[in-house]
Amino acid sequence: MTILCIATYFKGDPFLREARRQGATVVLLTVDSLAGADWPRDSIDEIHTVARDAGDAAVKRRVDDIARRHRIDRIAALDDFDVEMAAMLREHLQLGGIGRTTASRFRDKLAMRVAARRAGIPVPEFTATFNDAAVNEWTARVPPPWVLKPRSSAAAIGIKKLHTHDDLWRALHDAGDNRSNTVLEQFVTGDVYHVDSIVWNGEVVFAVAFKYGRPPMEIAHDGGLFITRRLADTSADGAALLTLNRTLQAMLGMQRGVSHSEFIAAGGAGRAGGAGFVFLETSARVGGAFIVDTIAAATGVNLWHEWAKIEVGGDAYTVPPRRDDYSAIVLTLARQETPDMSAYTDPEIVTTIRKEHHAGVIVASPDARRVDAIVADYTTRFYRDFFATAPPPERPVE
Repeated sequence: MTILCIATYFKGDPFLREARRQGATVVLLTVDSLAGADWPRDSIDEIHTVARDAGDAAVKRRVDDIARRHRIDRIAALDDFDVEMAAMLREHLQLGGIGRTTASRFRDKLAMRVAARRAGIPVPEFTATFNDAAVNEWTARVPPPWVLKPRSSAAAIGIKKLHTHDDLWRALHDAGDNRSNTVLEQFVTGDVYHVDSIVWNGEVVFAVAFKYGRPPMEIAHDGGLFITRRLADTSADGAALLTLNRTLQAMLGMQRGVSHSEFIAAGGAGRAGGAGFVFLETSARVGGAFIVDTIAAATGVNLWHEWAKIEVGGDAYTVPPRRDDYSAIVLTLARQETPDMSAYTDPEIVTTIRKEHHAGVIVASPDARRVDAIVADYTTRFYRDFFATAPPPERPVE
């Protein structure tokens, strides 16, 4: 088994290492600027690069050269921004896995909303931005605020919150030739949740539901702590989210892989438990911001590792036994280059995050109330000890 892993941003170490542990020949395709990055080179047989702005034809030529010497069996896109490239190459090489049509439902925010609405999955009011009259008709019907989102970006990158008709048309004008690559959506207030899944033979075989402390878009634009904590599968919200996620994944059409999907509980504090969820977006990847590690802390299941097993394991896959503990992450941008975390010593700490200008911990316990108490305590202390803020990035950081 030879697997071509595409990572045009620096991530995916656990996948690369697990693919090697599973016996695969691992070939990495990345960008020129990351050729010297700290990849796990003991787990990679060859590293090849392309220019950051390489088009499909140049990428095909590079992969054709690799394919002359390696019989490529599988292709894995390790980041959101690589999903479409991987789909294009699968079709070029006629390999299994998601092609461009399916990939669009995981990458294109307009395509995924259209597909979800057709399948009867609730979504916020939205419209394409191709036609001036259609945009004006939509804004006359749907009250602000609105959000203008890049169709193929990730996280909160490039999203603009708009309050007036003039703001909207200024943003559309500023988008220039990229206007058609945006989607306009009603801003819906409410708590935001995510469900992370393993899909095997078209069915969800593992999924867990989490609730963010504050919406990620709010954190990205206004600053604050990144917090997410696991919900009980049997809770009203947890059960509703897991059910909705199964419907979503069946509609999306992935046969084998992992997915990170987000939902919002429209209706705010008056919403009945388990009711009123609408679909925000999905992806054919693991969750970022240490979400994989937070899931593993509660369940013992590492989605990077399981994804690698699925990709290189052929026709047999079984989800490993799982725990059903509770976990959470508290993470902040820190004003110190190397924050001193020595005062954070609770035995429930599974991981202390060591990253420049960041402070964070992942905690886990069989007792959900204990996790909630630690999160509440650390939220106050993190704001006091570490918290810093910075403008949101306009583009992804390598």
